[in-house]
Formats: sequence, C-alpha cells, structure tokens
Amino acid sequence: MTDYKKIATEARKKTLEMIYRAQSSHVGSNFSCIDILSVLFEKMDLKKDKFILSKGWAAASVYYFLAQKGIIPKEDLERYCKPGEKEYIGLIEPRGKFGLEFAGGSMGFGLPAGVGFALAKKLNGEEGKVQVLISDGEVQIGTTWESILIAKQHNLSNLIVWVDNNRFQAMGETKEILNIEPLDERVKPFGWAVQRIDGHDFEKIESALGKVSGSSPNMIICDTIKGHGWKRAENNNLYHYKAPSKEEYEEALSELNG
Repeated sequence: MTDYKKIATEARKKTLEMIYRAQSSHVGSNFSCIDILSVLFEKMDLKKDKFILSKGWAAASVYYFLAQKGIIPKEDLERYCKPGEKEYIGLIEPRGKFGLEFAGGSMGFGLPAGVGFALAKKLNGEEGKVQVLISDGEVQIGTTWESILIAKQHNLSNLIVWVDNNRFQAMGETKEILNIEPLDERVKPFGWAVQRIDGHDFEKIESALGKVSGSSPNMIICDTIKGHGWKRAENNNLYHYKAPSKEEYEEALSELNG
C-alpha cells in the first residue's frame, strides 16, 4: 500500500526548504495541494497522460514531484528562484517535458490549455488523461467557464479538473471577493461529472480517480486548508506571499518532522 502520508510530508519539507532558501513565497498555496499531487504523481501514466499546473504559483511542489519521478534532475531543485535563474522560477515555465508543457501562473489559462490538449488527444485517438489543477480563485474567471462549456460540447471524458478549493486567494477569502459556492451545484448543470471530496484524505483522492466518468468531462473539487501541515500558516493568508523567517522555517520543519 502506498504511504501517501510519508510522500506528502517529504514533499512539504522539501518545498518549504526551497521556498525558505530562495526567500520566495506561496507556502500556503503549495501546502494546500501537496496531498492531491502526492496521489496524482503516483497514479498518472507519465507516458500517456498530461499534467497542467494552472495555479502555477505552486511550482515548487510540482518541481519536487517532477524530480522524484526523474523528469528533471534532483539537483535542479537547488536552483529554485535563485537570483538570475531563468527556468526554475516561482511559476511553471514550459520546457516540453511532462508537467512542463504549458506555463502556469496567469490565472484562467491552464484549463483552456487542458481543453486543447484533451481535444487533440481525442481527435488523434490517443490514450491517456489530461489532468489540470486549478485554484478556486480561477473559478471566478470567464475563461474557466468558457472552457467548461467547450469541454462538454466535445464530451472530453479524458479531461479531469482538480480544484484546490482552499477558500483563499491573493487578496482575501474567495467568498468575500466573488463567491463561487456551491461550486459542485454550479458545474453539474453544464453536463460535467462532479465529485466533491476532502482534499487531504488520501483514500478519497485515490478513490475519486477511480470513479471518473467515461462519458463526460470530470471535475473533482477538493476542499483543502491553505497552509495545511504548518499550524501557523493554516487558513492564514499572510503566507500567500510572505517568505518564512528562520524561526518560522524551523518551527514548520519541526511540526512536519512530528
């Protein structure tokens, strides 16, 4: 049985180290989706599937998983956000490799790209899924809803959209800026198969993958906690942008080490 908890803990520790060393940001956004990524990177077929990180500011964690799978060299993680670095910045930059085929970070563009990749796969008769991880803030954007319509128009059952629903975005709580709830009930009328799960429950994440529809696009809404795994950062939007201090880094690492 896969020890997802161990995988996720190691991912949080390394991601935290990368962000601290670079004095960059987005600890909260990385920590909220690492449990989802822990399952996905164990279950995806790296030869047939595609993965798009639309919420590109969680790049540190995706770089970590790409390194674990041998897609990028592990030593490249030391380059993350260093001064003058061109490739390993705080957002996903495309380099034609798995998980690096489309830039992530400009909100509202990852899902349109995912629709394009999924449609191309369907037209070419290719096997595999297109997995897209978006933020709840991106659900406020028009291109997201246009993509939802287009995906159903072409019955892209090979498309799976994961929503990291941590209920925060850069400037505050999502519900206070533009409420998207109840998201599952808003999406279902568009003809999508929708599941809603606890985004920190590994069994439910894995189970949701096994329940995807074979006749319509799929959305899995993952209710998560921003900053999950470090008490000070949990539901604390300060850590959307704040770089951890030495004291904070040691505190978080101590919690993660149990």
